[in-house]
Amino acid sequence: MATRKNPAKQESPAAPPLADAALLTSNESASSQIDASRGYTVLARRYRSRNFAELIGQEPIARTLRNAIAQSRVAHAYLFCGTRGVGKTSMARIFATALNVSDQVEAEAIRAAILRGQDMDVIEIDGASNRGIDDARDLIAAAGISPARSPYKIYIIDEVHMLTTPAFNALLKTMEEPPSHVKFILCTTEPHKVPATIQSRCQRFDFRSIPAAQIVEHLRDIFAREETTVDDEVVRLIARQANGSMRDALSLADRLIAASDGALTRALAEEVLGLPDGARVAALVDSIRAGDAATALQRTSELLEQGVSVERSLELLADRFRMLMLASICGPDSELIELGAEARAHVSAQAMDAAPEVLVHHIAICDAAARHARGASTPRTILDAAIVRLSLAERFTSIHDAMRGETRPFTPASVQPPSAASPTRPSATPPPVAGRAPVSSTTAAPPPSAAAPSAAPRAAPAPPSRGAPESTPQKKSPVTGAELSAAREAMVKHPTVRKAMDLFDAQLQRIERAPRAEAVSDPAPEDSEEAHPPS
Repeated sequence: MATRKNPAKQESPAAPPLADAALLTSNESASSQIDASRGYTVLARRYRSRNFAELIGQEPIARTLRNAIAQSRVAHAYLFCGTRGVGKTSMARIFATALNVSDQVEAEAIRAAILRGQDMDVIEIDGASNRGIDDARDLIAAAGISPARSPYKIYIIDEVHMLTTPAFNALLKTMEEPPSHVKFILCTTEPHKVPATIQSRCQRFDFRSIPAAQIVEHLRDIFAREETTVDDEVVRLIARQANGSMRDALSLADRLIAASDGALTRALAEEVLGLPDGARVAALVDSIRAGDAATALQRTSELLEQGVSVERSLELLADRFRMLMLASICGPDSELIELGAEARAHVSAQAMDAAPEVLVHHIAICDAAARHARGASTPRTILDAAIVRLSLAERFTSIHDAMRGETRPFTPASVQPPSAASPTRPSATPPPVAGRAPVSSTTAAPPPSAAAPSAAPRAAPAPPSRGAPESTPQKKSPVTGAELSAAREAMVKHPTVRKAMDLFDAQLQRIERAPRAEAVSDPAPEDSEEAHPPS
């Protein structure tokens, strides 16, 4: 017969070691033992701000709230708006602490409970899980009860935009005229979803993204407290990846510290965060700026083989071109370039001969390609096409140069000039520059009439502005009004332009005849020549 186990003995935990039992001699030791049993506390919680002075990047809001308390001008409802990780909930808790903690007997215990989000008079509500009208009714009913041990009963509703429309409507009256002991602090990352009727009853504060320089300074202090050796380039990399969010920066720092053995290097950070080698991206940019499309495609393939997605590759390219643009416009020592000394020197060298307008064009191409790649069935094709387009960007001529008949010579290292045995174009157009697509002169003579023999080649007169040899770039001069008028006249006389204008006029005539044709019950068919204008 099977013996029955004693449930009390089965459920009783194992006795702690004597060394651990010795720690339970006081309440303080017991609390520390309980905290130790909970495991590791992440940096974002361990280094959370505990007063107005510790809040980073939100000094104007902190100063306004401190002055409101000092002048006894505290409103009954506040709306904190901003992106993730910028201090909205921390500011709400600190503000509640300043309102409810004075000279009570349990002042420190109340302060600690509020900062943990566990105080009985400071109720934190998750708007995503308590979003219905029944939850709003419970809140309204509980608001009438006086606070237990503090001057105010404060409701902190996080992600308030998740409340339903009936819930918002139910709170309107209470938020407009709440009891004297009730304060509301609403936090949201999407203020446009909060009804205007709610916003008009609150004092709104917009939290800005934390500047990268302040994130870098705070991270250095935390790494020093954690006794972790870290390269300055790694700290700046974390700050850039955080995108203005201190919580994101601390989460990234937590990952890197866990992956290191006490020292953080750039190579380790790129491996842990899934970032490609910065040298590969720089080499890809060098190939693009040199016009070597073949090498650029090969380096793009190597980048993808490292596990970098198509969208991420385009983002890295756009960020690199942004750094070059800043170095070209603002100088290599600008504070906008958030790089270390070595990376800053490399960017400065790359931006020596970079034209800002070309870099702006590169960034626009990367952005457009990234948007198209998100919904494309073959995003790799979009990426390769964008790389080739970027590599050929230097071969394009501005509209003013084309109207004057000027072209900029461009001969990349990977493209050899055409030899004498290579086929040449007809003599009707000027000879092409090595490595460049030929640009037709706007002053070219019109084609011969039908009576002229077709075998006679057309000789295009040389543009008057081409006095210098083609191998040396010409100094650009501003386009005058006379030159623009002459170019327009030449374009109007061009056969292709005339054909386009004739087609446009024919289309306008068809549009004008359409209302009259609808008024006739049995309209006659249009003439074939009008329906199909001559080509």
